[in-house]
Amino acid sequence: MKSDRNESKLAPAVWERLADLRPNRRTVLAAAAAALATPYISRLAWAQDSVNVGVVVPLSGANAQFGVNSRNGIEMVAEQINTNGGIKALDGAKINLIVADSTSTPTTAATVGQRMITQHNVVAILGAYASSLTLALSEVTERRRIPLMTMSFSDQITGRGFRYVFQAINKASTLGAAQLEGTAQIAGGAGQELQSIAIMYEDTAYGTSQAAGLRDTAAKLGIEVVMDEAYPLGITDVTPLINQLRATDAQAVFPCSYLNDGLQIIRSMRQQNITLPVIGGAGGYVIPDFKEALGEFADGVMSIAPGNYDQAPELTDVFRERYGYFMVHEALEHAVCLDVLAKALEIAGEADPEAVREALSNTRFEGGWCAAMPNDAVDFDETGLNTLARPLMVQWRGEDLVTVWPEDLARGEAVWTGA
Repeated sequence: MKSDRNESKLAPAVWERLADLRPNRRTVLAAAAAALATPYISRLAWAQDSVNVGVVVPLSGANAQFGVNSRNGIEMVAEQINTNGGIKALDGAKINLIVADSTSTPTTAATVGQRMITQHNVVAILGAYASSLTLALSEVTERRRIPLMTMSFSDQITGRGFRYVFQAINKASTLGAAQLEGTAQIAGGAGQELQSIAIMYEDTAYGTSQAAGLRDTAAKLGIEVVMDEAYPLGITDVTPLINQLRATDAQAVFPCSYLNDGLQIIRSMRQQNITLPVIGGAGGYVIPDFKEALGEFADGVMSIAPGNYDQAPELTDVFRERYGYFMVHEALEHAVCLDVLAKALEIAGEADPEAVREALSNTRFEGGWCAAMPNDAVDFDETGLNTLARPLMVQWRGEDLVTVWPEDLARGEAVWTGA
């Protein structure tokens, strides 16, 4: 952007000087050409030694902590790439991150994405954590033909026929299905047949998609849904939800919510001695803030997750050492997104969004941060969905999250707390 700022300052000065000198037409045209050519050359030279990558995440508002976590993972991997020689196919060009705060509102996500594309010549954008933000942002990136790489959940992200969006993890309905399938298997292993459940979910793109997966899977497994209740994001009083839950014979409760709502739900349950197993829908259930806020109430809480740091400690321990907390899944998956983007740039051999899109669409990516994913690789289908993603079930054990399902990926045995 240095060249853009120089252009805005230089052009008025040039024209004022030309007016004072009262030059002829040829002199005016020559001076104007020089004024316009200088920033263009600067822009070109800058692009040769760096590649602009956009990052749109919520750094303020209700989802700010998730945005900070995401940015931390992206910045760490960008530093690793640059330290290891940058993009070698581009003569060692460095990754230059252009970070923008989407706040926690979809309109802002779309606005900052548009500005980023027009002002910074980004080759791709990573973001925007919350599905509602990503859906708004993707409308802009699709229209401008800029690849968008995301770890957001909503089925709509890759369900609209877009060609420039790439979803690195399972969609929400798949996560919701695994959330119940894993729970049923864990309960069965403890000698309890799961017959009735309660679902409560925020009425956003993420919550509704994941609840749909839970609902459909319950029907397939012959499990009765005795409570199926939506609530507004940022709910201030969960008492009606808890009262409704208390009146059911549910054996487990499945809240699909972000941090603050999830904290209210579980704290209210436990304070009222409702000891049902809680199986969260990722989001706020799998970050250190959850344990810090709930203390002993967090112990034994399970959650579905699209990934977990204990799958590749040789990679994720660096994050813990650098930031002082374990590598939460949004940081991990955004790290994977940037690493895959760097690999796509190596294949494309040019910092061109269309060439990058082609590489992302037609390549199975392995090695590096792809090893942190459950199948050690990333492969996008024609819709942009990673076909190799696999959901995990994790459980709080003290200060750590332990993968407890599926069996081949488990790092510990699940503890079923139901009666």
